[in-house]
Amino acid sequence: MTAPAETDFDDWITATHRAAGDFTVLFVLLRITDRTVEPLRSAWLHVMGDETRWPEMVQLFAGAKVPWDAAVFFRAGREGLVPDAEARARLQSLTRKLHEDRSLIREGEFFNADGLRLRLDEQKPH
Repeated sequence: MTAPAETDFDDWITATHRAAGDFTVLFVLLRITDRTVEPLRSAWLHVMGDETRWPEMVQLFAGAKVPWDAAVFFRAGREGLVPDAEARARLQSLTRKLHEDRSLIREGEFFNADGLRLRLDEQKPH
C-alpha cells in the first residue's frame, strides 16, 4: 500500500508520475544562507511508480553526509526514463550551470528539508 501524500514533494512526485509515467529525476542538495544558495551534492533517481515519499528521499540524502537545507529536482528529460550514462551527463551539465547561475533553481521543483515547496527570489543589493 502506498503511503499517503503528506508534503508538497509527495504531491509533486505523484502528480508528475501520473502525468509522465516512470521518469528519471536529477536532484541537487543545497545549503541556504541569508544571502546565498550553494549547491552541495547531486545525483539522479529513476522514479518507478508513485510510491516514493519525502521520508525515503531524506534517507537517501543522508548518504551524502553533508548538512543540507533544501533540494531542487529536475526531470532528466521529457522522454521519461533515461539511461544512467545519459542521466550522469545531464546531471554534470546541470550542476555546472547551477554553479554559474543559481536562478536556474527557479526552473526546478524546490523543497525545504520538510518537503515543503520553496520559491527562490532574487535579493536586491542594499
